[in-house]
Amino acid sequence: MSYPDQAPTRRPAVVVLAAAVLAVMAVAAVGYAVAGLLALGGAVAEFRSAAAGTSARPDEIDGMVTLLRVSTVLTAVVSLLGGLLLAGLALGLLAGRSGARVGTWVVSGLGLLFGCCGLAVLVGQRAAPLRLGADERTTAELLALLGDAQPGWWLPVNAGLSVGQVLGYLVVAALLALPAANAWFRRRPPVGPTDRHQPPAAPLAPPYPPR
Repeated sequence: MSYPDQAPTRRPAVVVLAAAVLAVMAVAAVGYAVAGLLALGGAVAEFRSAAAGTSARPDEIDGMVTLLRVSTVLTAVVSLLGGLLLAGLALGLLAGRSGARVGTWVVSGLGLLFGCCGLAVLVGQRAAPLRLGADERTTAELLALLGDAQPGWWLPVNAGLSVGQVLGYLVVAALLALPAANAWFRRRPPVGPTDRHQPPAAPLAPPYPPR
């Protein structure tokens, strides 16, 4: 007797590859968060040094420094949480949980959206810089200095990660839609021989009447 719904018992290569791509993306997210926090101190010092030669007031400079710190910390927290989520999804895929595959598709869709938005923002910042009114000239000057305070490798790294994020999610979503992945996530646990040929239980004997 054959049991086609019980195969395969080994992880298909496409599932292992999808989990590996998610693991690499998780490591990249954690590394991005750590790099951003490590570069924060130098960026603040560079910005304060450059802003000292402008007409900005000290409270305006402090406000921009606070903005830089808050945005960097929030970005790092989101990246860390995203890395943990991707790692959990990778483990769920390897364990054959169908919910992990559905969750991966949802995360992939959101990741594609955010990755494309991130690329659009990076391109827009270079193609059409922010322009403010004449009464906000100081703010515009500080914002420009805020961007220049970041390390030279920061913008290329952000662009590369955005492109890698889009490609990675596309690859993972495509791999999990292949027939081999469908068979892996729809499999059933094997039926043991005792379950197949177990005889029916004998009926209980009626109790003897009291004497």
